[in-house]
Amino acid sequence: MNITIVGGGFGGVKAALELSKNRKNTITLITDKPDFQYYPALYSAATGYSHLESWVPLGEIFAGKMNIHVHIDTVVAIDPAKKNVTGKSGQIYDYDKCIMALGVVTTYFGIKGLDTYSYGIKSADEIKRLKHRIYTDIAEHHTLDKHYVVIGAGPTGVELAGALGTYLKQLCHRYGVKDRAMRVTLIEAAPRVLPRMSERTSQKVTERLKRLGVNVLVGTTVKAEDDDEIFIGNKSIKSHTVIWTSGVMNHPFYKENSDHFKLAPNGRVEVNQHMLAAKDVYVIGDNAATPYTGLAQTALHDAIFVARNILRQQKKRKPKEYHAVKPPVVVPVGEGWAAFEWKFIFLYGRLGSLLRRAADFVGYSDILPIGQALGVWHATTIKEDDYFTPSSPDSSASK
Repeated sequence: MNITIVGGGFGGVKAALELSKNRKNTITLITDKPDFQYYPALYSAATGYSHLESWVPLGEIFAGKMNIHVHIDTVVAIDPAKKNVTGKSGQIYDYDKCIMALGVVTTYFGIKGLDTYSYGIKSADEIKRLKHRIYTDIAEHHTLDKHYVVIGAGPTGVELAGALGTYLKQLCHRYGVKDRAMRVTLIEAAPRVLPRMSERTSQKVTERLKRLGVNVLVGTTVKAEDDDEIFIGNKSIKSHTVIWTSGVMNHPFYKENSDHFKLAPNGRVEVNQHMLAAKDVYVIGDNAATPYTGLAQTALHDAIFVARNILRQQKKRKPKEYHAVKPPVVVPVGEGWAAFEWKFIFLYGRLGSLLRRAADFVGYSDILPIGQALGVWHATTIKEDDYFTPSSPDSSASK
């Protein structure tokens, strides 16, 4: 069977690995990046830890899988009637079954200036740009920004805000800069941090952030940003280091191909009880309008479900129906502390941190062989230096 998978994130990679177990399957995985990106560790890579924990070459993941073929391309169209997808390259990829797992993209909700002046941590390039900004201030100009502002108090924003102060202090110590004036501010439009988690966890995490010296502003809407200031409510904060972690929306591919998909009000794709959005076209992970969408564990669950259903059909067995499973959530907030929440279990502090370490190992081992997973998992404890070309004397870090 010829199976085409679009997307190289958790869902796409896991589906390919599961389907490759039947050697009669020919699997084509189309992705715009040569690496698998481990999103839960991006905040760590942005605050001084090894990049090896966040990016794993697809060639390493699929080594020895002779029936998986990776194409670096961007899919721009799908034709369910002809059973093919078209890449930006012009190449047409035929399929018997297609699995769509494109993930989400950043949106700034039309807020003026954010797309020009803010920083992000959703890719290697975004992280490098942010770290260069910080390096230029501290290593070259021997100064700190007036404020370091993180927008969005979901898991990524909380993780980043909790780790950023320690990272800045380490850089200040290395380059002989006084850090007494350092201010990290976390801004959230919702009434509390981690709005998708329990109020109990929100309160615990808020208290932890404040102990780390983070200024937490909730119920606060960002109005605009310019090159050295961010405007919130009726006031402004002086900063040229504003990091946007807040908004995501479904991949624009689905809207651009809306003749073939039924979109939910939130822009995600409606699927049936087998995760089919059209005949022989499955939509999984962040793209599907299912409960708990947007989590890595959900993408893995979806991938395993769809892959096993395809394998069942190949054996002439009846496919199973999809049931959403609420995954546990672990959010680290500074070194040695994390909030764990699952059903009626709530854990905070060092035990939560240990569970996060265990969860990361499980995440890596879901994608990599155990030996490789151990190596990447170990990288989460390794700090690394970044080396940048010095800025010219009459310029600052490029926005």
